[in-house]
Amino acid sequence: MSGGVDSTVAAMLALRDGYECEGATMLLHACGASGEPDARAAADRLGLPFRVFDFSEHFERHVIKKFVDSYGNGKTPNPCIDCNKHIKFGRLLDKALELGKDYIITGHYAQVEHSPGGRLLLKKGADANKDQSYVLYGLKQEQLTRVLFPLGGLSKRQVRVLALNAQMINAGNRDSQDICFIPDGDYAKFINEYTGQIPRRGRFVDVDGNDLGEHNGVICYTVGQRHGLGLAMPHPVYVLELKPQDNTVLVGKNEHLYTKTLRINEINLIPVDRLDRPIKAQVRIRYKHAEQPATVHQIGNDSMFIEFDEPQRAITKGQAAVIYDGDVVIGGGTIV
Repeated sequence: MSGGVDSTVAAMLALRDGYECEGATMLLHACGASGEPDARAAADRLGLPFRVFDFSEHFERHVIKKFVDSYGNGKTPNPCIDCNKHIKFGRLLDKALELGKDYIITGHYAQVEHSPGGRLLLKKGADANKDQSYVLYGLKQEQLTRVLFPLGGLSKRQVRVLALNAQMINAGNRDSQDICFIPDGDYAKFINEYTGQIPRRGRFVDVDGNDLGEHNGVICYTVGQRHGLGLAMPHPVYVLELKPQDNTVLVGKNEHLYTKTLRINEINLIPVDRLDRPIKAQVRIRYKHAEQPATVHQIGNDSMFIEFDEPQRAITKGQAAVIYDGDVVIGGGTIV
């Protein structure tokens, strides 16, 4: 329970379905602990016993450190994916099983269904605007057997109505948007404070190798960025690639951002263990990206090659590419 309306209504629906429940909040980071009073109040309102688990050490190791290291290596990570994989459906699930629980229940907008072949499938949430299947692609069969998503078939509006009807004090709370450990959204400042190091200035270069001026540090930029570069150019320029190996930032025109292929590793497949042949699918390359048709090839035990039907803009190392067959998540991996 985060203290938000989604996890509160998930708990309420689980109780209505006859489950014996306990509320639990995870302490992950100093900036992420403020939801505990609201979570405790919601649990009290529902008559639930309430626990607080300090997973800050695990969060530091599996989420924050990876986030910082990724930016330092010219990648743009998605820490919510790592948190789901290692903390919410990793450490929290382990703790639940240690305590003799059968499931963990969360307020994610996603659905789990049985396939005719006996495996569990992860599917999109019914509310397309709230669907969170993208950040859950890393769940494995043993995790899917132990999770329940009561909100998967509901819209956000329906969830708020349920909370209002139950007179929940958080019924009107705004959705959280920022990364929990960087509430002001200033990634570079956070990384500077975390590492104690001032970013090394370097050079902007174009696709022809021309030196265009000085940048403020590789960690200050993301692929596709246009504003804040401080370059006086006769035409708009965008960040094409971050190159920490020589401390340069490659920039170019908008058309230079479009490519048709990518490769992923750290893959996870859900309906099958392996793709034994290329498949046609739809692939999403960032959380708010619309899936695009592509051909997916498995080229190794832990790698895939994806070719889109049409070029895609700003494919970014460190983000996840998630593969869909309609509403079903086939799997995904980290773009390399």
